[in-house]
Amino acid sequence: MAAAGGAYPAEAQGGAEGRFFLCDIFDAIPKNDLASMEHPLFSLATRPDRRILNYEHNGAEITVVPSVKGLATIHDKDILIFCISQLMAAQNAGRQLSRTLHLKAHDLLIATNRETSGDAYRRLRESFERLAGTRITTNIVTGGEEVTSGFGLIESWEIVRKARGGRMVNVAVTLSDWLFRAVLSKSVLTLSRDYFRLRKPLERRIYELTRKHCGRQSAWTISVETLLKKSGSASPRRVFRKMVRDMIEAQPLPDYAMEELPGDLIRFSQKHAVTEPGALDAPVLKATTLERARDLMPGADVYGLEAEWRAMWARSGRPRLRQADAAFLGWVKKRGSE
Repeated sequence: MAAAGGAYPAEAQGGAEGRFFLCDIFDAIPKNDLASMEHPLFSLATRPDRRILNYEHNGAEITVVPSVKGLATIHDKDILIFCISQLMAAQNAGRQLSRTLHLKAHDLLIATNRETSGDAYRRLRESFERLAGTRITTNIVTGGEEVTSGFGLIESWEIVRKARGGRMVNVAVTLSDWLFRAVLSKSVLTLSRDYFRLRKPLERRIYELTRKHCGRQSAWTISVETLLKKSGSASPRRVFRKMVRDMIEAQPLPDYAMEELPGDLIRFSQKHAVTEPGALDAPVLKATTLERARDLMPGADVYGLEAEWRAMWARSGRPRLRQADAAFLGWVKKRGSE
């Protein structure tokens, strides 16, 4: 690594096996990995959280173990989102990638809507420590591979260059194989840039879930009980329900509106959904059909596939489908074999 006061080395060549990747893409579109959007890997606490988290849902099993610094928080996740966004932008541009990234701390703070004060750099360093120290054991599939051994959210980090006052300037971060596979397989979704303006941890987590499940659909409905489980909140159901109702009143989520329905249900809908001509008679797919599509094409954005299939259906003259779900799954199978 470069000595204190040194400059960035040139970007490594040699593809995914290269030594490092230089984060230098201005205004990269925020991207998040699908697995951590679906499952609660991050603490929503604002104070050091040293609980061991155990989560199981629909066959997915996760155990998250903190370090002495506590569990990685959903605000610490900003670092991973920044890294994923840089890698995806570079991959789309045909650049060589590596799971070791060199980044400027100032660029990361600006991109994630943070202050650039001395205290902000101190908090950033604490985030790196929690991300490296938090250990995860899971059977979640990323990039078509199932991981059953423990790993950190990042494998390591290092301050490559400091300012005269000791503040970090350049940082090297090595992502876990698990997360890097998600990038290589494009198992990611785009986030609103306003995501980083959400200050409350629960708002961020619920936005992630809504973005993941609502996707290009007009609406998504979930029970309070399941939302509590998937959010990873440690609050009792009564307190959690109150927090959700406060969110419904404030409507803080980018792109999505929230409402409470009878039966202890919460409905999320797109705020600015544009109804295209003929959209009202577009085929509606069951949630189980989308889950089946995910099994057929692991790592794919099933909502993106649904939107692509709907567009194909519209181009073909909007024929009436007696079995829309079967037609969609047949199309997905054909896509997966191409």
